[in-house]
Amino acid sequence: MWQLAAWVLLSAVGVGSAQLMFNVTDVVQKTNCNKTVILPCHVINLNENNPDVMFVTWKRQGKTIFSFDGGRKEFFRDPTVPSANLVSLVDLPKGIASLRLNSEEADVGNYSCEVTESNREGETRVELRKYSGSWFLLVERAIIIVLLFVIVALCLAQLILVALKYEIGPEKRMGVIVAAVFSIVVAVVGTVLFVQDGYTAQNQTGLGLIVVPAVIFVPLQYFMFGIVFGSLPQATFALIGLQILGYVIAVVGFALCVSACPPIHGSVVVAGLAILAIANLLSLGYVFIMGPRMKDHPRPGKAVEEPLNELQSYVIRE
Repeated sequence: MWQLAAWVLLSAVGVGSAQLMFNVTDVVQKTNCNKTVILPCHVINLNENNPDVMFVTWKRQGKTIFSFDGGRKEFFRDPTVPSANLVSLVDLPKGIASLRLNSEEADVGNYSCEVTESNREGETRVELRKYSGSWFLLVERAIIIVLLFVIVALCLAQLILVALKYEIGPEKRMGVIVAAVFSIVVAVVGTVLFVQDGYTAQNQTGLGLIVVPAVIFVPLQYFMFGIVFGSLPQATFALIGLQILGYVIAVVGFALCVSACPPIHGSVVVAGLAILAIANLLSLGYVFIMGPRMKDHPRPGKAVEEPLNELQSYVIRE
């Protein structure tokens, strides 16, 4: 009988001193979009569920960076990680001893979480890695870049068409060349900055150079229509209005994206640039089809002006 009692007593002591067990997470990844990083530590076999008898220690590469003494209600934070804190002190009795850090302070490496409850203790380890990814999805990024160069190509095609078929003075010709070179340079620089991985000021600047300078295509389109048609038909105003609409949508999308990571409104930028591309395509087609007709059939004002000039010359000779 005494042997049975001794076995029960030893079993109770064994259970009381059993090691704490954890839900194990081997790896945590952080990205450039993360403002904070949470390192998980979840004990699954607490007995007392009382924070007053718990002690939590977090170490990085073997060096203590944070600790919490439940009995004394005292915190310790290493000066290199002033933001370190438990995710929830309220949930600590439930076994949740996860650590929250600002992303800038969360260096990659091996971390360990040690938890003590009365005379029971345990430890779990987690590795923090950095994931280098792009700000935008690859598909969205590719579509934005393709649409940008489609817009530039359509505008240049229209400029070449107008320059070949219509008379342009030296000053206007130089202005057209400057505008074309500017748009190409800005597009290339913006693309180089935008395609880089991560969520940085360079990425945001690149997207800004892709979207914001696109406003130049609106007055440039008006200028080309003026050379071809002189007195602008209503259709040209509709096309210019479509360009303005596309530009406004693209700028709104840029403003929404630049403050978010990952960008949840990338489709707005794509939609705006797509409308701009469609407007440039329609404008090129309109100039190509209607321009020669206007050239072969002079405007009424021009038809009246030429006989008057001939009459004036005749009177002067007489």
